Amino acid sequence: MLGVKTAALPASLRRTNQRTVISLLLRLGSASRADLAKAAGISQPTAGKITTELLELGILSEAGTAPDEAQGNLNGRNSPRLGRPGQLLRLDNRRPRFVVIEFGVAQTRVSALPVAVKLEDEWAFTFRTPTSGDVWVKELKNVAASIKRQQLWGVLISVPGIVDEAAGKVLFSPNLHWLEAMNLPKLVGEVWNLPVLLVQEIRALALGHLAAEPGGEDFVLVDFGQGVGGAIVLDGKLFSHPMPLSGEVGHTPVPGNDRCCGCGAVGCLETLVSERGLLESFSAGRRGDSWPALVQSVKARGLEPWLDKSLSATAKVIAGALNVLGVHRVIVTGLLTELPGAVELLARELKAGAMWGRFGEVICHQAPRRRTAGLVAAGLDRLVLPTDEQSSKAHLNLMSC
Repeated sequence: MLGVKTAALPASLRRTNQRTVISLLLRLGSASRADLAKAAGISQPTAGKITTELLELGILSEAGTAPDEAQGNLNGRNSPRLGRPGQLLRLDNRRPRFVVIEFGVAQTRVSALPVAVKLEDEWAFTFRTPTSGDVWVKELKNVAASIKRQQLWGVLISVPGIVDEAAGKVLFSPNLHWLEAMNLPKLVGEVWNLPVLLVQEIRALALGHLAAEPGGEDFVLVDFGQGVGGAIVLDGKLFSHPMPLSGEVGHTPVPGNDRCCGCGAVGCLETLVSERGLLESFSAGRRGDSWPALVQSVKARGLEPWLDKSLSATAKVIAGALNVLGVHRVIVTGLLTELPGAVELLARELKAGAMWGRFGEVICHQAPRRRTAGLVAAGLDRLVLPTDEQSSKAHLNLMSC
């Protein structure tokens, strides 16, 4: 690996330790090798090898010498450590490593970000998503002209719909059907001569939340926007399956709902609680059809019966997923968090509908979208530190600059 001697450590174990160190630094910000070894449960020589590898890869950088009082507190100790102060390490925040792209229904957003990405989304460029691939690529080339290409490792794209991430293909996108005919990695690869990674958009959000809470409990993340989608984190890992279809709560049919969905079905939950669905219900009362108008109406009037009914239907769908998965925590992101009282009502309905509510606590709370953090996490995991050794060799040559 870039000239670092690591033969003594099996590749799979080395990858696990590397990911552990990265996860710890996401949480801690900076730490010495000794503290990382203790927190990761590995020997100090092994921690030394792992951090040296990550430093040479450019994933870590040195952050100065730890003052005595800052050491020894990782596990709650307050006494200063004797001996030479340790060198602090952190995730590198100086060099952009990834081009990250949000391919949205209404707009496309782009940034070039380092490994130490902030948990709050940062977007440097935005343009309206057109209705054809040719125009989209033309807009992307205009953005690319403003991004330095040196030392970039890859392009990471958040994509809506059903995405075969391994094959790099959008199989089905109800709100952007023209994406299904595109070879997105090839087109983007013509703009940047780099590996291109597609990540289903809700999975990217779940990875971002996992980066913010690396030691948290299992959860189901449900996002509300142009569509409604979910992603699942179990045992600290994003749930994946060879069949690229999971978390599609938005396409669960709701009894009595006769609205047509972009997926071709009738009655999908998405037609009630996506932005379009909520505005359709709201404008039926002839009070305006803009999102700000809806937010203002909820602030002034509270949750009216039509909205209460839609949220109750949403809770039933999510509760069914919790019962199947055996998970009791739900993270809500997106537009629903802007409606006062909506998440609270959802939480009450979930407690009533989820089986675990009979025996313990069902947790439902809102969180900001952390798409960029999730994309960078996916890039590190699949492009920089893949589990497959052959994939590793293929991609590490790109980082030799």
